[in-house]
Amino acid sequence: MLSLSTSSDSILITGNSNVGKTNLASRYASNEFREETRSTIGVDFFHCDVTTRDGTEVKLQLWDTAGQDRFKALSKGYYRGGHAALVVYDVTKRRSFDEVPKWLEELKQFAPKDIIMILVGNKTDLKTMRQVATSEAKKYAEHNGMLFLETSARENDNISQAFQMATNAVHNQQRKKLEESAKDEVPSRTPIEPKLPRPTESSSSYADDICRTVLDVFFYETSALVNCNKNNRPRSTFL
Repeated sequence: MLSLSTSSDSILITGNSNVGKTNLASRYASNEFREETRSTIGVDFFHCDVTTRDGTEVKLQLWDTAGQDRFKALSKGYYRGGHAALVVYDVTKRRSFDEVPKWLEELKQFAPKDIIMILVGNKTDLKTMRQVATSEAKKYAEHNGMLFLETSARENDNISQAFQMATNAVHNQQRKKLEESAKDEVPSRTPIEPKLPRPTESSSSYADDICRTVLDVFFYETSALVNCNKNNRPRSTFL
């Protein structure tokens, strides 16, 4: 099996404003959570080192993109370099879930075609305020070819699992590509030097027979030509 010893992956975090994207990233990268966070302007960056389940060391870059419309033009430029995307909604805000298709459309338009997408329902700690059922979100994710997970940045619930899920999915995808590429490669072959057959006793006698036949024909034709000339020679007349 082919292995990747080191790697550098980029994970996009996208979704409506105030769904908890920044707290997801900061909780995972530095185990920090803030009750009050400013809205992201453009893109915020977080870095951390992780190890996948197959032992691959990964330098992970988290790109926390702005959810406000006026910053979309800036954040879209980062979509092209993403390996995976967490599409985040707030389980207590129905509108943030209803607008998930908008973020999927942007990913399909600007991100790589094979980007891994994970639907993340955040703020599960606010149980009495929930407006989006887990079953509904899971069904939507399955219908759109996405992985699914619910999290709570405040309680640090499923945060590591979300990013680990994304990282493992990216590396499974990369490994499959390497294996398929290896299968398509034509193995190099050592050129074989042609070997001429050695003359055998039978082939030698066969060649001798051909030579004798040619000589016999030659002498026969020569003899016939000589006799013909003799017979056709004009006779001398003696007076």
